[in-house]
Amino acid sequence: MTLAEISNVIEERKDQYLETLFTMLRQKSISAQNEGIEECAKLLENIMKSIGINTMILETNGHPVVYGEIIKDPEAFTLLIYGHYDVQPPEPIDEWLSPPFKPTVRDGKIYCRGAGDNKGQMMAQLLAIKTYKDVFGELPINIKFVIEGEEESGSENLASFVEKNKQLLKADLVYTSDGPMHDSGCPFVLLGVRGMLYVELSAKGADWDNHSGNKGNIAPNPAWKLIDLLRTMRDENGRVLIEGFYDHIKKPTDSEKQLLRELPFDRKKIAENIGLKELDMDGETYYHKLTMEPTFNIAGFSSGYAGEGAKTIIPSAAKVKIDTRLVVDQDPDDIYQKILAHVKKVAPDIEVKKLGAMKPSRTPADLEVVGVIKEAVQESYQKDPILQPSLGGSLPDYVWTQILNVPSVVVPYANSDEANHSPNENIGIENFLDGIKCTCHVVHKLGEFAK
Repeated sequence: MTLAEISNVIEERKDQYLETLFTMLRQKSISAQNEGIEECAKLLENIMKSIGINTMILETNGHPVVYGEIIKDPEAFTLLIYGHYDVQPPEPIDEWLSPPFKPTVRDGKIYCRGAGDNKGQMMAQLLAIKTYKDVFGELPINIKFVIEGEEESGSENLASFVEKNKQLLKADLVYTSDGPMHDSGCPFVLLGVRGMLYVELSAKGADWDNHSGNKGNIAPNPAWKLIDLLRTMRDENGRVLIEGFYDHIKKPTDSEKQLLRELPFDRKKIAENIGLKELDMDGETYYHKLTMEPTFNIAGFSSGYAGEGAKTIIPSAAKVKIDTRLVVDQDPDDIYQKILAHVKKVAPDIEVKKLGAMKPSRTPADLEVVGVIKEAVQESYQKDPILQPSLGGSLPDYVWTQILNVPSVVVPYANSDEANHSPNENIGIENFLDGIKCTCHVVHKLGEFAK
């Protein structure tokens, strides 16, 4: 048997594989609402066992991890595949063109919550193992699966799970399929992610809202307190003014800079995707800002009256939510302490609350195994993949590179318009089937590499 036979088997089993995916998609698993989590973990365990994967459900301090393995030889190369079975809440329901938990095919795409993020990509990985085993008889390497149930809620307990189970999870490489492919249709090989710190700043005024005329110039306005504070935290050019914010940033290597210069860049198309009339920057600047620079973003500001018409009040309270995307080697705990120190110095009566954090991660581009993955992806898609040093967004990739201490790559299978987290989330049927094939190629190529 050869890899060419893989495509034939996938095509023959297309309907069977789609129905297996549909079964998973029909099962709700909303981590934020704790709805259907245990049922989905059990369903996933049964599917994995039916494939011949030794599987067990492992408890954490939150939602359980579904762990599976096929060990060819304890000394053989080991690939750990990471994914998640939990999904985002489906709201707003009325914006879905079909029920969010009823997989519906339209124009070659499967519409359902979790179709792209991450059940469709997770099931492609699992069904690839079944396909490869059936075609070749056995796997050429060891495979381990860690499929968690809290990714959509910040993976709060994944780090402690990995720390506790280092020996069980011992591997040579971690492989993740999550997120969309490049909007050009080319496959991605992503070598890291930005981290994140999410904080909330709260300001208090009087004990209740006051009339803006009768108490104007008398009652303090907490919205202005926050605005005045924010002006001390970032200048008009976007540079963050918090002392030490830019400490510990690891500069990109020459090879990473070269990768950024080689990435495809369509200024007009990117502007359209953002919703801008134009984008005033070149490709290298765009990708550097997206992958190598931290952000300081106001995600939301709430205070007073924002309904229809007028209501003349001095609000009694105000809140601003800020998310910062962090780059290697910034530490979210360190940045949080620096924000606390800044607020204490400038506006000590404003309360600061941490709402979430995740460390950044990056795998060196010049590792030999990265070249192996790139070659496998190229052979599968018959297209040169786009090698990017970091994703602009955040995934819990650091648990692999900093706790398990192994390289990690992300190869998304979903279409660029998957609408993950939004109404009408989807995955293209061909994307799903191509993901099965790509995983088979990755496993096969790693087998050749490990000989």
